[in-house]
Amino acid sequence: MSVLTSATGQFLLKTGAEKLEKVNASNWLDQIFSIPKTPEIIAGLCCYGLGALAYILLLTRVNLSVAGPSVSLTYIFSVLMGYFFFKETIPLSRAVGLGVIICGVMLVIWKR
Repeated sequence: MSVLTSATGQFLLKTGAEKLEKVNASNWLDQIFSIPKTPEIIAGLCCYGLGALAYILLLTRVNLSVAGPSVSLTYIFSVLMGYFFFKETIPLSRAVGLGVIICGVMLVIWKR
């Protein structure tokens, strides 16, 4: 639940960020003031908050040494959402990196 809400939060933050102008030295302050007026960004921050609450509840049941690395699965969902929703490319090096993350999480949560 924590991973999914955090990944959804990232998706919403990106969706909201695309409604803003590109930040530069002359408009950065205006951009900061535009953030609270962008519903997708507010929703994304709320998802992050829900993800944090879910993570806290998870920590009451699971060791930090398992829960912490498992949060890296958020990266997998972020890359997939970028690919499917924002038409971002996934170069081979990134795909290999995602595979390494998946293998690493499997090794961390694997019980003998």
